[in-house]
Amino acid sequence: MLPHRTHVFAAAVLALAAGAGPLHAQETARTVAGGGITVPGWMGTVDASEARRGMKVDQAKLSKEGDALHVTTGPAITYWNPANKASGDYTVKATFTEPKYMNLNDHPHPYGIVIAGNDMGGADETYLYCAAYGNGTFIVRGMGPQPFQMNGRMGERNAAVHRAAAPGKPVTQEIAMSVKGDQVSCSINGTVVATYAKSDLVTAGKLKSTDGVYGIRFAHNTEGTVTGLSVTKN
Repeated sequence: MLPHRTHVFAAAVLALAAGAGPLHAQETARTVAGGGITVPGWMGTVDASEARRGMKVDQAKLSKEGDALHVTTGPAITYWNPANKASGDYTVKATFTEPKYMNLNDHPHPYGIVIAGNDMGGADETYLYCAAYGNGTFIVRGMGPQPFQMNGRMGERNAAVHRAAAPGKPVTQEIAMSVKGDQVSCSINGTVVATYAKSDLVTAGKLKSTDGVYGIRFAHNTEGTVTGLSVTKN
């Protein structure tokens, strides 16, 4: 009976894993040849967990190609221009394209919009981001004294998030983050996928304010382009 029970247990674990989405060991962040920031005025910060492993901003790459920002990582990284600030009620949006889905990794990695950046690049930096994966899921997370998750460790699926046809195929996501009144929301491809009370975000251990710089974020070992990054008042 014991072997049978073991097989049943193993099958149950596999079923749970399939329902929750793919589970993978953490990849080691690669170093991008010719890395660094070549877009005037822009800055970057790698995740604290990456910095503890000795990863640096110049091990990822931010460049300009026509009207597009081209990002290749490397360590998980956030990029911003200090001149790009938003306050009050606003919407920040951009279009993200992964030309070759999963070309630098063995499982989906996210990219998206950053808002509410304060003390960026320092030990006390705080910001919030909404990011999409090319497999139809998205995450909303923040960086404060400690990283904080707004929709779970694995994020969640939503039909609005585009899915790549296969590894190596292109996938595009239009992502927007909005602050209006006492709410903060994320929209992907024209559909609101998450909304949070501002009081749940601007609080001890999380954000200092929803006012601040805005920018973009890419997970490790990911390549994509960003166009149309802009802010409008709500």
